[in-house]
Amino acid sequence: MILFSVKDVHAIEPIMITISSDMNNIFFDGRWTDEDEWKRSSWNTLTYDDGTQIQLRTAHQDNFIYVFVDAVTDTHFDSDDKSTVCLDTTNNKSIVSEADDYCFTAILNEKTGITLQGESGEAKSNFKKIPNPANFVGIGGIPDENDRYTKVPHTSYEFRIPTDFVGRSNNYGFYLSLYDMYSDKVYSWPPDISSDRFEIPSPSLWGDIVSPDNTLPEFRWPMFALLPALLFVAYITKFRASKQDMC
Repeated sequence: MILFSVKDVHAIEPIMITISSDMNNIFFDGRWTDEDEWKRSSWNTLTYDDGTQIQLRTAHQDNFIYVFVDAVTDTHFDSDDKSTVCLDTTNNKSIVSEADDYCFTAILNEKTGITLQGESGEAKSNFKKIPNPANFVGIGGIPDENDRYTKVPHTSYEFRIPTDFVGRSNNYGFYLSLYDMYSDKVYSWPPDISSDRFEIPSPSLWGDIVSPDNTLPEFRWPMFALLPALLFVAYITKFRASKQDMC
């Protein structure tokens, strides 16, 4: 768990994402559906100067990255409440957004999320709406008594992002925002890099989300099945070459 209220983006520790075997059991309703649902995931507590708190859970399994944004102190429910998760797939910290930068938005009480893609231009933050990738989920809801952190109703958001779409990497650029319509404020990670709900900050200001055990670019099962055969072929080839050298 990480607690912070820091304004220097370069001093922020990266979000550590973990591999999980339970993410395929997530029931996407925008909330912590049962007490075990997001239990096997990485956990970061994000706190802000005005007392706002976000519980962030992240994990990956097979072909997806999973993100849960639990806005435990947002107890007002408005139609424009939303959360956005962004990934710089090459993590090149570009000043101007590029085609390898993607953002995903979930809106409170909406079952369909929004996908944005960076495009080079004069503006540092220049994103266009594109069709959602297959199997993407972005949904906002209101947790109940099953929430791990508080029994008071509040807003929360669930994301499932396909790695077939964003690519597999152990280190993405990462940006998170939460817009609270009641206070008309944006809460971000890294903190204090965004104040406009319509604007996504330059990727150069984003932090990092890292798989410390290098598990995120997981091999697919066909590769595991093929590996013994490749090793056998290599052995036979080497054996034959050695035998020819002896003749």
